[in-house]
Amino acid sequence: MTSGQFLAPVLQEGDEEVERSLRPRRLDEFVGQERAKEQLEIALEAARARGDALDHVLLVGPPGLGKTTLATIIREELGVGLRTIAGPALERKGDMAAILTGLESRDVLFIDEIHRINRAIEEILYPALEDFRLDIIVGQGAAARTLTLDLPPFTLVGATTRTGLLTTPLRDRFGMTFRLGYYEPDELSSIVRRSAGILDVAIEESAAEEIARRARGTPRVANRILRRVRDVAEVRHSGEITLAVAREALELLEVDELGLERTDRELLEAVLRKFGGGPVGLSTLAVTLGEEQDTIEDVYEPYLLQLGFLQRTPRGRVITELGREHIGGRGRPDEGLF
Repeated sequence: MTSGQFLAPVLQEGDEEVERSLRPRRLDEFVGQERAKEQLEIALEAARARGDALDHVLLVGPPGLGKTTLATIIREELGVGLRTIAGPALERKGDMAAILTGLESRDVLFIDEIHRINRAIEEILYPALEDFRLDIIVGQGAAARTLTLDLPPFTLVGATTRTGLLTTPLRDRFGMTFRLGYYEPDELSSIVRRSAGILDVAIEESAAEEIARRARGTPRVANRILRRVRDVAEVRHSGEITLAVAREALELLEVDELGLERTDRELLEAVLRKFGGGPVGLSTLAVTLGEEQDTIEDVYEPYLLQLGFLQRTPRGRVITELGREHIGGRGRPDEGLF
């Protein structure tokens, strides 16, 4: 198993329970995203004071930045129920209708990867979001008629990594849109120290800062690195996470000084050495790396783009001068790949 499989900011099987235990449950415990928190806090307080359902919320950003955590916090702050479902799992109109009719007043419905719901499901959502109404067509042809069911006021929280794939009618029905950005090292260091306390492991301030610096600006990655570093501390050392232990574990995990993992470096090297620096198409790059296109686009590329190591152009991916310098090459074909 590669380090990318360990640490990439997507949930792996068996991680969910630990991930949930490390997530904050109240808004004042949530670190980072200060502007979004401030706006959300006002909206929550106003909704509670009026006794209304919170307006629909769209959360946008790369994986691991806290979209699911914020949905859970909204539920906790409102003291209501939460129904969670992944967009690709909604295949039939009947599935969506059953979920909507099962909601209680002011409940939160969280749809992850909302950009991947199909058009038929989306059309059911329009009247549900705008008028809290469910239109069901009974019968076929000339005998068809529309049955309208009233729904209790509810809040849809949608999460997406690719807002450009949302249709305009659906996007316009969200009253609030929050774009979550990458975290600063001091914010991640605070998250690491909090998580270490929950995991009951001693950690030096300098070790927390080292983990934070290599966590790709992503809390989920920081927590996963922390768990792997804890393993090294317990198996090879006394159990305390010191700076030396953290660096030893990070070297073992092949996480470099900027947080790039093996897959990130292989991606940059493939563009540079196999394709002369680019441009190279996403499908070609995916075949070269043995990865899915969506995984490259949603998991690996955002951070490389953030660092300025990679560019997306109409003709394909191009490595930048910064990217060349980081992996130490000038594009001599095939040299040193993998």
